[in-house]
Amino acid sequence: MDLGLAERTALVCASTSGLGLATARALCEDGARVVVTSRSSERAEEVAATLPNAIGIGCDLVAADGAARLFSEATKRVGKIDILVLNGPGPAPGTAANVGDVGVDSAVAALIKPQVQLVRSVLPAMQAQRWGRILSISSTSIVAPIGNLALSNLGRAGLAGYLKTLASELASQGITVNSLLPGRIATPRARQINEAAAAQSGMPLADVEQSSTGEIPAGRYGEPDEFGAVAAFLCSARASYVTGVALRCDGGLVPTL
Repeated sequence: MDLGLAERTALVCASTSGLGLATARALCEDGARVVVTSRSSERAEEVAATLPNAIGIGCDLVAADGAARLFSEATKRVGKIDILVLNGPGPAPGTAANVGDVGVDSAVAALIKPQVQLVRSVLPAMQAQRWGRILSISSTSIVAPIGNLALSNLGRAGLAGYLKTLASELASQGITVNSLLPGRIATPRARQINEAAAAQSGMPLADVEQSSTGEIPAGRYGEPDEFGAVAAFLCSARASYVTGVALRCDGGLVPTL
């Protein structure tokens, strides 16, 4: 299927590993030009060199002027942004009862503020051409909050609410806004989570992984490229009537409609 991504330019945040990289790769393979980003310029350029038609830019989005600097550098090098993919790491784990002001500020700083700033930056060009795609790589926690991840649940749900509102406002202008929710995907981050669980529980890592896999109806972890393919579709011309959606890519893990 031709996704209609040729001549489109995508800015993919945090895209040198895991789900961000899988998304950047899928977009490149389907014809888009991609801006790969990382805190490290060297790492971003290194990864971009492995992809067709990609450039790398280093930027810390959580810094006070991070979003503005990333947008400025990206448009200087590639022109207007047709597709914006929001992505990034979450706050430290912890319980809701222990959330304090500093934690709330950190969740907003990491998961809401730079994303809103980037959206605000790319919108004028999208509105002028009456075409655009905004996709958030989020978490199933926005439909089923995950225990001991109170700050992540708070920040991701806040961003999801903003994006849902935005989707309705922009739908008549040819701009779609969606969230893609990964379940358990075989990334380095997933392995880190299992290793931490094994260390905390005293169980062998193999047993933790087996238990985790057993909770997934599909019977396995997803592959990053499977996630990337769904992301590329949501960013494509073919998905022009899909907006305001929080789509799970989780092998049936979350037991809600």
